[in-house]
Amino acid sequence: MKSLTTVFAQLIHFVPKEIFNALAKIHHGPRAERVFTRWDQFVHLLYIQLSGVKTLRGSIDNIAPSKHLLYPLRAKPVARSTFADANKSRPYTFFEALAHTMYERCVRMAFHHSMPFKYKLFSLDASTVGLNFNNFAWAKFRSTKSGIKLHTLLDHDGEIPKKVIVTEACHHECKVAKKFNFPKGSIIVFDKGFIDYEWFRQLIAKGVHFVTRLKYGADYIIMEHYPADPEQGILKDQLIQINSTKNPLYVRHIRYYDKERNREYDFISSLLTEPAKVISNIYKERWKVETFFRYIKQNLKIKSFIGTSKNAVLSQVYVALIAYLLAAWQKFLSTTKRSCGSILRMIQNNIFKKCRIDELWMPKEKLKLLTSEQYTLFS
Repeated sequence: MKSLTTVFAQLIHFVPKEIFNALAKIHHGPRAERVFTRWDQFVHLLYIQLSGVKTLRGSIDNIAPSKHLLYPLRAKPVARSTFADANKSRPYTFFEALAHTMYERCVRMAFHHSMPFKYKLFSLDASTVGLNFNNFAWAKFRSTKSGIKLHTLLDHDGEIPKKVIVTEACHHECKVAKKFNFPKGSIIVFDKGFIDYEWFRQLIAKGVHFVTRLKYGADYIIMEHYPADPEQGILKDQLIQINSTKNPLYVRHIRYYDKERNREYDFISSLLTEPAKVISNIYKERWKVETFFRYIKQNLKIKSFIGTSKNAVLSQVYVALIAYLLAAWQKFLSTTKRSCGSILRMIQNNIFKKCRIDELWMPKEKLKLLTSEQYTLFS
């Protein structure tokens, strides 16, 4: 049997070339691609995410001697100036669209969330990445600081990002949240930073449910009491009317006592029939989006950038998300219980090793047989 190609080649194999080329035609740049194609650019940007190089020059110097390893990928080395120009001028929206395409393919293989209902469950949150003011003045949000904000909708089926909107850090998450489209019947969980009662009404009208925290000092009237259950931590369960505007908003109010933290929480939700304990558990699931932010900040290159323009920064961020989704895909294929962060680190440490990619985290006796769809990459 011929030897397998590199781990990097096997990973990138899961990016559908036909869809890639179709998106490239839609999101083309101001100049025609002659020598350095979109595919070349993507391979180089993904290599930067997985190799750990810190500078543009370092990435070019590292990948240039590896021409023979790029050949199976149908990619080639490039001059530093050409790469920098492509990152600056070619629309980042291409990589944004590709990330969404990878999510759509990945979620079909994902594990269903563990909550006791069949609704889609999402967490909505935002995380700020600080930038140097002198180099990234376009992202100014304070007098001497710059930064970008990753507004993220995390799908709890597989714990993967369904959509990420990247803005300057000055954009408030509540305003950006209105740009997301949520599937009818889904449940969205978020913290108090997203509270907007008019937006809540819009979600309810669209058949979308939410779970969040009650804002401190909120003006409301208790309409109905439901049985409490102190043994499960449910101290209060009520239907309340929030008097924020002329149009009152009716929601569920649950006061929950967390024994582990010795702390009380006040939740509100549009879910009127689910058990109070389930609603409190839904909010607990929100920590998974914080785990996602930690994984990408620790394992991927989204805190330092090889270009300073907005287009270069956003291109790098969306390729980082694609790298995360590719790692998640491998997790679902091998049905391992390892985290995506753990899989990413193993891939990064063995990027040009020639072995089956799942050998990195699976015992050999548990490896599945090769299939034509999954592992057809032979040199």
